[in-house]
Amino acid sequence: MYYFYILYSSKTARYYVGSCADISKRFSMHNSGKVRSTKFHIPWQVVYTEKYQTLSEARRREYQAKSWKKRAALEKLISKHKF
Repeated sequence: MYYFYILYSSKTARYYVGSCADISKRFSMHNSGKVRSTKFHIPWQVVYTEKYQTLSEARRREYQAKSWKKRAALEKLISKHKF
């Protein structure tokens, strides 16, 4: 199983969009400062996930979300599917 995910930093009020095979391991990497693009915004929380059968499907969704120019588009997706 592969995942598309959205993280939120309450410290800086930023979102981060990514994809991976092991979401718990990747989340740990984000919150331990091992990911250069997210280490200055710790702590992160997972606010949205989607499961896919292949990594290419998850990456396609990641790139689609990254192409959205407005933050409101991410927030709309998150609010529609609150866990």
